[in-house]
Amino acid sequence: MAMYMKFVQSLCILLAMMIAVTVGLLNGHFAMWFAQAAIMNSTSSRIRRIGGNGELSDIGEDELIEQQMMQWVEYMGTRNHSASQVANKVFMPFSFLVVDTNGGNGHFTSIQQAVDSLEVLSARRVIILINPGTYREKLKIPWNKPYITLQGTGATSLCVIEWDDTADKVASDGQRLGTFNTATVTIDAPYFVARNLTFKNTASPPTSGSRNKQASAVRVSGDASTFVGCQFLGSQDTLYDHKGRHFFQDCYIEGSVDFIFGDGLSLYRNSHLHAVSANYEALTAQSRSSPLEQSGFSFVNCKVTGSGLLYLGRAWGTFSRVVYAYTYMDNIIVPEGWNDWGDSNRERTVYYAEYKCYGPGANPQGRVAWSHQLSDQEAQPFLGLNFVDGYEWIGL
Repeated sequence: MAMYMKFVQSLCILLAMMIAVTVGLLNGHFAMWFAQAAIMNSTSSRIRRIGGNGELSDIGEDELIEQQMMQWVEYMGTRNHSASQVANKVFMPFSFLVVDTNGGNGHFTSIQQAVDSLEVLSARRVIILINPGTYREKLKIPWNKPYITLQGTGATSLCVIEWDDTADKVASDGQRLGTFNTATVTIDAPYFVARNLTFKNTASPPTSGSRNKQASAVRVSGDASTFVGCQFLGSQDTLYDHKGRHFFQDCYIEGSVDFIFGDGLSLYRNSHLHAVSANYEALTAQSRSSPLEQSGFSFVNCKVTGSGLLYLGRAWGTFSRVVYAYTYMDNIIVPEGWNDWGDSNRERTVYYAEYKCYGPGANPQGRVAWSHQLSDQEAQPFLGLNFVDGYEWIGL
C-alpha cells in the first residue's frame, strides 16, 4: 500500500510539473487564442463580434478577415510573438573542432563525425571549423545538439556540402523519402549558426510534367537559427524554411519552383534570390494554415533576379504571409505579383505585401487587388530584427 501511495504521489508531482511547463510555454497566448476563437465562432457569413465592453454585434466575414490582417500587422510590432520561450544569448565559443575532407589538417574528415562527437543537451557553443573542400554527405544536426556553429574557413564557394536526394527516391524502409527527407543538411537543433558555407542539392532540375522531384538543400526546423554569408543551391524546393524563428543575412538562394518554402517565421536581409526557371514558377510558398500561427517571411533589402517568369509567392497555406521591403525586382516578376494556388478563397485570407520595392518587376500597377502596398507605419514591424525577436538570440 505504501508503495502504491508513493507511486500516486510521484505521478501527481510529475503531472503538476507538466502543467507548469505547459503554462509557461504558452507564455500568455491563451487570452489571444480564446479571443480569436470566440470571434471565429460562426455558422454563417455573419459573425458575432465581441466588443471592448463585452457587447455582441454582427460583422461580415470579409470585414473580419481584413481586421484580423491589420491586427496581425500591429501585433507583429509588439515583440510578444515569440515562437518559443525567450532565447538565451550563448555566443562565446566553448571549444573548436576542425573538419578537413582530405584528413590532413583536421580532427575529422566529415562534418557528421564532428557533430556526432558532441555531447547532448549542452548549453555551450561549439564551433566546427570546416576547411575548404566538397563534403559529400547527408548531414543531420539532431534536436539534442544545440549551440552548434558551422564555420567555413575559406570563401563560401570553396566549402560545399552536397547530396542528391529527391522526393521520389526509396529509403531503406521501402518508403519514398518525400520532400521532408530530401535535404542535404537537416537542422533540428535550436541556436544553430552557419557561416560562409554552400549547401547544395545536386539532383537534376525537374523536367516539364515530372512529379516528386522536390530536392531540398537545407531543411531548418530548429528555432533561433542563423545563416550568414551562405549559399543555398538547388532547383525545386531548395530551402525548406520549415518552422521556428530564422535569420538569413547576406545569403544567396537559387532555385526554380517554390525555392523558399515552409512555415517558418523568418527574416531575410541583404540576400540575393535567383531563379533558374524556364516557365511560370514561384519564389516563395509560405504554408501558414491557421490565423493562430505566428509565421511568415519578410525580405528586406534583397535582390530578385534570374530567368523565366516568377511569382513573388503563392498561397501554399490558406493564411500564407510574405512581405518584401526595399527589394530590387528584375523583369522576371509577373505583373500580378502573387498567386492564390488555384483557390480564390485564399485571396481573402493571405497577407501578401510590398513596401518601397524597385526595379522593372516592382511596378505596383499590375498587382492583384488582394495584395498590399504598405504605408510606413504598416511596414515597420517587418523591417527589423523584432520581426523574429532577433534581439533575444541573434549575435552577429
